[in-house]
Amino acid sequence: MRSHLLNDTNAEQYRRSVIEGVERVAARIATTDRPFTGVTVDALSPRVDAIDLDQPLHDTAAVLDELEDVYLRDAVYFHHPRYLAHLNCPVVIPAVLGEAVLSAVNSSLDTWDQSAGGTLIERKLIDWTTARIGLGPAADGVFTSGGTQSNLQALLLAREEAKTDSLGKLRVFASEVSHFSVQKSAKLLGLGPDAVVSIPVDHDKRLHTVALARELERCAQDGLVPMAVVATSGTTDFGSIDPLPEIAALCEQYGVWMHVDAAYGCGLLTSLKYRDRLAGIERADSVTVDYHKSFFQPVSSSAVLVRDAATLRHATYHAEYLNPRRMVQERIPNQVDKSLQTTRRFDALKLWMTLRVMGADGIGQLFDEVCDLAADGWRLLAADPRFHVVVEPSLSTLVFRYIPAAVTDPAEIDRANLYARRALFASGDAVVAGTKVAGRHYLKFTLLNPETTTADIAAVLDLIAGHAEQYLGDSLDRAS
Repeated sequence: MRSHLLNDTNAEQYRRSVIEGVERVAARIATTDRPFTGVTVDALSPRVDAIDLDQPLHDTAAVLDELEDVYLRDAVYFHHPRYLAHLNCPVVIPAVLGEAVLSAVNSSLDTWDQSAGGTLIERKLIDWTTARIGLGPAADGVFTSGGTQSNLQALLLAREEAKTDSLGKLRVFASEVSHFSVQKSAKLLGLGPDAVVSIPVDHDKRLHTVALARELERCAQDGLVPMAVVATSGTTDFGSIDPLPEIAALCEQYGVWMHVDAAYGCGLLTSLKYRDRLAGIERADSVTVDYHKSFFQPVSSSAVLVRDAATLRHATYHAEYLNPRRMVQERIPNQVDKSLQTTRRFDALKLWMTLRVMGADGIGQLFDEVCDLAADGWRLLAADPRFHVVVEPSLSTLVFRYIPAAVTDPAEIDRANLYARRALFASGDAVVAGTKVAGRHYLKFTLLNPETTTADIAAVLDLIAGHAEQYLGDSLDRAS
């Protein structure tokens, strides 16, 4: 079994195995003509269940054949231009190369003596990102597993900076369309059930600053402690960007930690056309970025950034076997001093490879293309009497609803939209997402693929309308 351990004796076997796997994936990508096969849980589960993990195949080719059957053939392929559902981006080749390198070398980014150059590369990328944001010379941060972890760590720092032992008095303010991880983080941090105060949004789904000011004032009057305001730059449902300068002014007025969840909108940091939409982010105390959303990186690649590096001490613990305190005096950089994680992948390498091959402008050009595409899609939807589109996009998300001409019952329209989404997914022709707006069911395009065209959008809209009309026709037949 030692022959399977990657070392100097079997480098050639490693090369052959990886090439064989890469060729399988490349062949699948080259021949994929739709984002999904439409396979059902009931059809796929028995194939996976039939595999006896205690009986290895002892042959890479046989294992890849099996993998083709249980995974590769029926995977959801985000690179396809008609995958329009969630915040999943197609990935750039330099980042995939970085993934291959980091997996083989297998550095762990917790301590210097496990990563060396990896530590310095991650720190350089953190400095690059904080400079792009404009957080100032004292800024710092660390890579994380994703936006949820980044938001959790930011709110942990905010809780500690609030300097109170009365956790039940702490309040976090976020818009009603903010990410669910805000509520999850509050619970994990031991805050009370009423800790997160939901702030209404305006017509464009942006946090209503007048309502925020009112709630901050009420918090002070009630003897409560405002812990943090979470502003969102790119909400999951609408791609909306909260008014950051106004929120920053309120946070300064009330002495509240300002966190910006830019997991989605961080792509604007490299934008050549729309960077001004992030104006005000430089006044934040902490920022979440997800490179694996709008920097076209493989999952996972995220970071939490802070204005004041000293605040990261709230996540610092020292262990003699890992990062003893003396290392601080010896100026040995241990990233575990900043992180909620201990063992941690060298995910920063993917972004490093991307920047060194493509450059920041290359990333920004791709993100600008999907923002432009969303604007074109919005005009298409606004002019189509079959659909109601909710808001003009700030990023690359479109939320809309099929509205049949002859049906007025909102519940029946809900069912038609739900059916259309399910039928489209089952066909494999396209994948779209769904959400609720004012209690009603809507559909959602999250456009993160520059290869998607307005013709793709128009074709998928026709498919949606066709499925919805089929449902309504069948419904009328059943009723009669």
